[in-house]
Amino acid sequence: MARVTADVVVPTWNGREMLAECLGALAAEPATVIVVDNASTDGTADLVRREFPAVVLVELGENVGFGRAVNAGVAAGAGEAVVLVNNDVLVEPGFVTAITAPLGDPAVGMVAGVTTVPGSGEIDGFGIELDRGVAAYNRGRHGLPPGRLAMPSGGAAAYRRSAFTAVGGFDPNLFAYGEDVDLGLRLRAAGWQVAAAPDARGVHLGGATAGVDSPWQRELAGFARGFLLRRWGVLATRAAARALLVELLVVGWGLVRHRTSAPLTARVRGWRAAGPGRRRIPAGAVDPAISLREALRRLAGR
Repeated sequence: MARVTADVVVPTWNGREMLAECLGALAAEPATVIVVDNASTDGTADLVRREFPAVVLVELGENVGFGRAVNAGVAAGAGEAVVLVNNDVLVEPGFVTAITAPLGDPAVGMVAGVTTVPGSGEIDGFGIELDRGVAAYNRGRHGLPPGRLAMPSGGAAAYRRSAFTAVGGFDPNLFAYGEDVDLGLRLRAAGWQVAAAPDARGVHLGGATAGVDSPWQRELAGFARGFLLRRWGVLATRAAARALLVELLVVGWGLVRHRTSAPLTARVRGWRAAGPGRRRIPAGAVDPAISLREALRRLAGR
């Protein structure tokens, strides 16, 4: 079976040092590497031009977020496969070959790789699993047995270019968070299958561009949650009461713990951005084994 050609797209924003490590690890991989710089002010573009001349550099005039940056990188390439790697992930040798191998099956449109915790080798994420409320969890994280694979995480993923472009790529409304869930659901709805690539591994250094539990992160996550709830018609399913309870708890926590209504207002803005015309959640996308108790436990442990 012929190996598919691949473009590795690495979106970045003010992560110069981490990006240098990431590109160093990718240097020997059989792929065209495309860095999309979201108008960094830390000398990222100069670093790429000086130290990684073989890398294709796409410079954007402003920070457009993860999804739109990836779309720009995809447009700059021509590989049969689009491989996504976060700028804070150090891939292990053979990553690109391993993560694109399942695309040899013409039914597969997306593939999940593995990210691990530095120093321990513990799984940080092996794709995404969804509960009935379309809440997303890093599959296999914290030593949990991997549940049903819904779609890859954007930090270590491969997509068939023809499938990615046919469904429109990442939705530009989603600046960050939730864009991989939305894309994965659209690919599933279009009939594409998802596969796992356990040998495609990378160490996740954990750059957290938006800042872990920062106000900006809460805004972005809240917006994405409102967007997904409406677009995928969660409140019109049997999981509506469960989803509303979880959202109430998250919003309430924001009010009590952080003294902010941002999780609520961001959800409202995301809901409005999704617009009318809900879509049906594709069969097999959610993992019914994730109970409400388990969902709350995972949410509390993030």
